[in-house]
Amino acid sequence: MAEKRDYYEVLGVDKNASEEEIKIAYRKLAIKYHPDRNPGNKEAEEKFKEAAEAYDVLHDPDKRRQYDQFGFNGPQSDFGGFSGGGMDMDDIFSMFGDIFGGHGFGGFGGGFSGNRTRQTPQSKGSDLRLTVHLTLQEIANGVTKKFKVRKYVNCPDCHGTGCEGGAQPETCPTCHGTGYTVKTVRSVFGMMQTQAACPTCHGDGIIIKDKCKKCNGEGVVYGEEVVDIHIPAGVADGMILNVPGKGNAGRHNGVSGSIQVIIKEEQNDTFIRDGQNLYYNLLLDLPTAILGGNVEIPTVSGAKIALKIDPGTQPGKQVRLRGKGLPAVQGYGRGIGDIIVNISVYIPKTLSKEEKQAVEVFKNSDNFKSSNVDKKSLFDHIKNLFN
Repeated sequence: MAEKRDYYEVLGVDKNASEEEIKIAYRKLAIKYHPDRNPGNKEAEEKFKEAAEAYDVLHDPDKRRQYDQFGFNGPQSDFGGFSGGGMDMDDIFSMFGDIFGGHGFGGFGGGFSGNRTRQTPQSKGSDLRLTVHLTLQEIANGVTKKFKVRKYVNCPDCHGTGCEGGAQPETCPTCHGTGYTVKTVRSVFGMMQTQAACPTCHGDGIIIKDKCKKCNGEGVVYGEEVVDIHIPAGVADGMILNVPGKGNAGRHNGVSGSIQVIIKEEQNDTFIRDGQNLYYNLLLDLPTAILGGNVEIPTVSGAKIALKIDPGTQPGKQVRLRGKGLPAVQGYGRGIGDIIVNISVYIPKTLSKEEKQAVEVFKNSDNFKSSNVDKKSLFDHIKNLFN
C-alpha cells in the first residue's frame, strides 16, 4: 500500500493556509482529476479521492487541529475515510457539492458532465418459480405460455411510491439516501470501519411521512397478474429458464424479481429423445424386410417422410434422417438434430396351416439358412449397434 502523503502537500498549500485558500486549492484539483474528465484513468481517480480526503480533514477546524498535532496517528484519527473504503465516489460528490455552488462540478469543468445525484438503493423483489409442462411438439417449435401468477405487484393507489395522496418519498437525512451508515471504531487492530443498515430508514434510503393506506407504505400489495413467458425451441427436461422482471415487484418502485421457469418434458409415445436427436422404432413386417418397399416415418412436426426399405433389411439396422430432429436452444449446440430410425422385424408367433406350409417351402432353401451368413459381417453389424 502506498504511503500517505501529507494533506497540505496533496492540496499544494502552506500549513498556515486559510480555509478559503484550502477550498480554492481543492476545487482546482477536483476539476483537474474529475472522473468525467479522465474516463478510465485509475491514477486520476486515486488523486481525486486523495484530494477529497485531504480537504475533508483540513477544512474542518477540529480535524485539522488533531492532524496538525498528531498527524495520521492521533487519538481519533478517522482520517482516510475515502481511501479506507468507507466512502464511495457518490459520497465525495455529495459532501463537497457545497463548494461548487450546489451544482456538482459541471459549472467548473468546461462542459464535462459533473452533475451527479445520489442514487437511492432500490429494493429488489424476490424471485418466483413456475413449472411448465411441454409436449415434444412445443419443444421443437418454441411456445409462449400464459400464466396467472399470484405475486406482489405495485400498489394501484400510490403507484409504488408508498405515499398517500400523490406525495413523494423524502431522502433519509441520516444516510443521505445510501441506505447504510459507516461507523469508525478503535480496536486492538487499529481503527476499523463497519457498515450497517441505516437505523432511520432501515436500509431504504428514503423516509415516507404519510404512508399509503392500501399498502401501508410498502409500495406493493399482493395481487394477480397474467404473465406471458416465451419458451425457446430446443429446451430439455430439467432446464431452468430465468425470466427477469416478471417476479415479485420491488418495494417503492424497486426492481422486480425474476421468474425461474422449470421445464418438464412430457413423455412422447412416438419418439425417444436423446439431446437433439429423436429415435423412432420402426417395426417392419417380414415380407417388406425381405422384399423391400416404402414406409412412412412420422416427424415431430406431424408431417411424414417416405423411407425406402432395401431388400433383405436386417433387424437392428439404423437409418439416419438428417435435420429432422430438434433445434439447439438459442443457438447453443449444433443446428438441428436427426431422427434415427431403429428397424425391427415382426415375427408372428402363430401361423395358420396354409402359412406354415408356405414357410416350410423356404425352410430348406440355402437363402434362408443362417449358416450362409458372413460371420464377420454379422459381428461387425452387432458391434455397430452398441457404438
